[in-house]
Amino acid sequence: MAKEVNYYGLFPMATKITDFTDKVARVNDYLREFFNRTSQMFKYNNLPKTIPKRNLELMLQSYGSIVWYKYNNELYVFRCGLGGEPNEYYMPTIAVITNPYLKLTANAKIDEDCIVMPNDTSYSGLLNLHSKYATMLAEIDITILNCNYTSRMPSLISAKDDKTNASAKKLLQDIIQGKLGIIGESAFLDGLKSLPYNSQANNVITQLIELKQYLKASWYNEMGLNSNYNMKRESINSNESQLNDDMLHPLIDDMLEQRKLALEKVNEMFGTNISVEFNGAWLQNQKESEIVLENMEKQVEQSQETPQEETSKEDKKVDEEKDGDENV
Repeated sequence: MAKEVNYYGLFPMATKITDFTDKVARVNDYLREFFNRTSQMFKYNNLPKTIPKRNLELMLQSYGSIVWYKYNNELYVFRCGLGGEPNEYYMPTIAVITNPYLKLTANAKIDEDCIVMPNDTSYSGLLNLHSKYATMLAEIDITILNCNYTSRMPSLISAKDDKTNASAKKLLQDIIQGKLGIIGESAFLDGLKSLPYNSQANNVITQLIELKQYLKASWYNEMGLNSNYNMKRESINSNESQLNDDMLHPLIDDMLEQRKLALEKVNEMFGTNISVEFNGAWLQNQKESEIVLENMEKQVEQSQETPQEETSKEDKKVDEEKDGDENV
């Protein structure tokens, strides 16, 4: 068989298969996948050329906070250490900034020399949250892979000597690679015992796929994206699909608020006009939520007005009847 040539202009072929047993690599794959998504959560207007939006959001979401600081008449954002004597609310008062490229080292006073922008109220960022779901998904990938292997094996193999053991391992390795194993000598069969092994792997794999779907949907929901994790094997109505809408917004609303509050201080201190808003799917969700809220408020108003109108109609009818009796 002729060797395929990898022309990157046509298609970048994989040079190796994915090693699902490398947990660190799998977790990092999931982290990159979700940071690629959450980096598009916000849109900034009028950012200085010295502050790329990509780096701003990546540092902010990864480390939990950044600092806005002007150096050589240019505005930058830096990762920093927070310290100094606590203020009256036990918050840090000094930002320790170091940047080897700019040859910058500074102990800047917060709200006097620099502005700290937290990702969220607790300054925690998204790295821990992403790592939690990424770790669980990586574990499920490994379990699904093992169930896939065991589904090819109707029996367990028991070997009584080293030579038979080596031959059994070679057979299992062929099975894992999707090949049909070959037994070369009768001694292998003589020293081999097989034990019936019914793992019901297909049922387990189905349950694992459903668990993986649930975890990924929960991860998306944490990030304000509505993803269905319905476990019912039937259709759901619109009301069921909207049951988790209320849980989508608290975290991302907090993240937006912290950015807006920090940018108000940045604009005041450095004379800029930077603003931030939701972007992409998050912006669409916000608009849909506003429409739903507006419709709910209209329904409440109508429900409050309807009894009054009916009461006034009943009073008018009674008055007309009284007038008719008086005329008689």
